[in-house]
Amino acid sequence: MTVVDIVTTIWPSKLFDCEKLLQAIAEIVGVKTKLSSSRGFYLLDENLATVRHKAEVVSGTNSSWLLTGGGNVEKFAYHMIDGKSAIIVKLGAPSFVNHFKMRLWDGDTRSYSYYISVSLDQKNWKRVIDYSRISCRSDQVLLFDQQVVQYVKIVGTQNTSIKGFHIISFEAYFKNDIPTTINNIICPNYNVATSDKKAIVIKGEKPSALLDGNWHEYNGSSGYSYHKIGSGNLTIQLAQPYNISTMRLLLYDNDSRRYRYFVETSLNNSDWEIAVDLRNEDSRSWQNLSFKERAVVFIRITGTLNTNTGNDYFHVVHFECPSEV
Repeated sequence: MTVVDIVTTIWPSKLFDCEKLLQAIAEIVGVKTKLSSSRGFYLLDENLATVRHKAEVVSGTNSSWLLTGGGNVEKFAYHMIDGKSAIIVKLGAPSFVNHFKMRLWDGDTRSYSYYISVSLDQKNWKRVIDYSRISCRSDQVLLFDQQVVQYVKIVGTQNTSIKGFHIISFEAYFKNDIPTTINNIICPNYNVATSDKKAIVIKGEKPSALLDGNWHEYNGSSGYSYHKIGSGNLTIQLAQPYNISTMRLLLYDNDSRRYRYFVETSLNNSDWEIAVDLRNEDSRSWQNLSFKERAVVFIRITGTLNTNTGNDYFHVVHFECPSEV
């Protein structure tokens, strides 16, 4: 007897108790788990979206790549963004899930928007993640209230490059130890503006310096990012939305110069909200910034004054959010 036999023939017959059938599936799959009274499996801290656990992709193009965990940008599943198509993953059995990990195609700086719904029967869907109007890129760490799930539907709503939605890998978990969230958006207590967390600088000169974590080695010609005052800014994009209320940055301080600037945040790189306004205050060296907590993807830092005579550029050595101090 196979999982397919149980799900397609025995289960619909209603001749056997559902809990016994789920236990049989567990034995076939080869996992040690316990069945809840809500008829879902608890399999703690293990990826359920694998071939080993009998998961499969039932909708989407190039679907064979999605559950392999290969991480190669040349191998990805996708669907056309047309309002009808989706990528659907079927887990091997109804299972408790509260955490998805997903890598969006990240061979360039494009952004995607999407939402994720879950179901037991592909008829009744519940949306657990809604980033349909939020710009996201690369690695996605997604948390939500626990659900008993067998089907996961991922629907891309925007690609800033072409009309396709591309995923390199997908994982599904049930975890007890999860970060604090507000409206299913993580409230991090660690710096998410790093290359390891897939943050990038999308506007500004010498962008690599801003997020490299090195604020010890800089001089008059290197070790900082900058923009020309009056005609630019420094814009950082986080991989996904985070609830943020603090930031820290290091202004170039190898002389006595002062700067003035302001900081804005956005979820989509179009609608901006001021977080910190220091256009009327002279600032130098380390800046510890606090503001009302909000969901953030983009941070735009705009310099308005450099007191160094003859220098009309705004220089930042290091940026982090939230502040780690």
